[in-house]
Amino acid sequence: MLAPMLPSGPFSGLLTDLYELTMAAGYVQNRFEARATFELFVRSLPRRRNYLVAAGLEQALDFLENVRFSPEDISYLRALPFFHHVHSEFFDYLAQFQFTGDVWALPEGTIFFPGEPLLRVTAPIAEAQLVETSLLSILHFQTLIASKAARVTSAAAGRPVVEFGSRRAHGMEAGVFAARAAFVGGCEGTSNTFAGRRFGIPVYGTQAHSWIMAHEAEAEAFRDFLNVFPEQSTLLVDTYDVHEAIEKIIALGRKPAGVRLDSGDVLADSLWVRKRLDQAGWNDVQIFASGELDEDRIEVLLRSGARIDAFGVGTALSTSADSPYVGVIYKLVEVDTGDAVRSAAKFSQEKITYPGRKQIFRFTGEEGKFSSDVIGLDGESFPAGNPLLVPVMREGKRLEAPGKDPSATIEKARNRFLADRAHMPARILGFHAAEPPFPVRYSSQLEELHNQVRLAVAKTARSG
Repeated sequence: MLAPMLPSGPFSGLLTDLYELTMAAGYVQNRFEARATFELFVRSLPRRRNYLVAAGLEQALDFLENVRFSPEDISYLRALPFFHHVHSEFFDYLAQFQFTGDVWALPEGTIFFPGEPLLRVTAPIAEAQLVETSLLSILHFQTLIASKAARVTSAAAGRPVVEFGSRRAHGMEAGVFAARAAFVGGCEGTSNTFAGRRFGIPVYGTQAHSWIMAHEAEAEAFRDFLNVFPEQSTLLVDTYDVHEAIEKIIALGRKPAGVRLDSGDVLADSLWVRKRLDQAGWNDVQIFASGELDEDRIEVLLRSGARIDAFGVGTALSTSADSPYVGVIYKLVEVDTGDAVRSAAKFSQEKITYPGRKQIFRFTGEEGKFSSDVIGLDGESFPAGNPLLVPVMREGKRLEAPGKDPSATIEKARNRFLADRAHMPARILGFHAAEPPFPVRYSSQLEELHNQVRLAVAKTARSG
């Protein structure tokens, strides 16, 4: 079963780190009832990345709407030695817990950069604290995979890419959400049938080498598969010898939809196979390549003239193998006590954050390409800039209910990414560090607020 991450019922409030619970207990027991704003963002780009792709918002909102503490959850916490001196009012608070905050976010599929909030949460401070771990986990993973998929699909230069990575993902749950995120990042579909059903993603598959090896003769294996799937068959031709396999298929006189190369010299084999299929008059038979592919190998194959019509990418995609994590963080930026609003920031070396509720403004140049971003304060206005953060939840309820057709939501996210990518400068879409990187700056008002908070913190430190 794929609970708790799939929305099949309430999410346990224990899906968090212990220190979130200890801070929440401190807030409740000390009656610290401020309303806080936290922002979730990435401090720096992972290796070999020039941009990131927002993904996972739907699952984050599912979590916020449905997170609860069951009696069993609360009994477990009561029994922990750490909580022996915590007053009963905290456990009563957990028994009634429900997220009641407001959320702004980047729509899924949006391309974004370091420092730009992916999500902004405003809620009673204990609530905002308790949801931190799960929000980071959900948004981190899908953003990581969508961003990897963006590179792979860019390398494919318009050719379809199918996500094949469930068997190498870090658990089946990860495989399901990797399939979703990969689709947001431009993939055509997935081999994961659960993801296909749950999210409406197109599903694709051929057969494994075991199908060929289970038959006494390779031609028999091809014929039997074509008998069952006469219009959809993509036949695996590299179990023994690619050339012989193609000749056997042609001799059958049964044209498949495609053939798959999964190993060997894919470049040379694709050239020979395309020539031989064309000689047979089978110009519309597709050549599908798979097997340890990533964006680098795909780019080299196509640059070298490989005749490949579509790709299946597994391990490298579902694990983001070359860069397996993003430094996503969730930081307090504002505290509203009711009597006063205090902006908050962190000033420790190499971990500086900016205070205040923020908005991202994106600017477009004369040729229709995105030219720069400005991270400003919420409430600022830049007539030429398009604000990217939008409200998605108010008082704990989504502003737009999930549609009955799950494919519509994910297709919208995929189309948004494809549109964003089409407007990005060419250097940003490359596979190596862009020079210069995409321009992102803080507004003068935000810089001024940052300086004011820094001076106030320094003054408090001296007086303390």
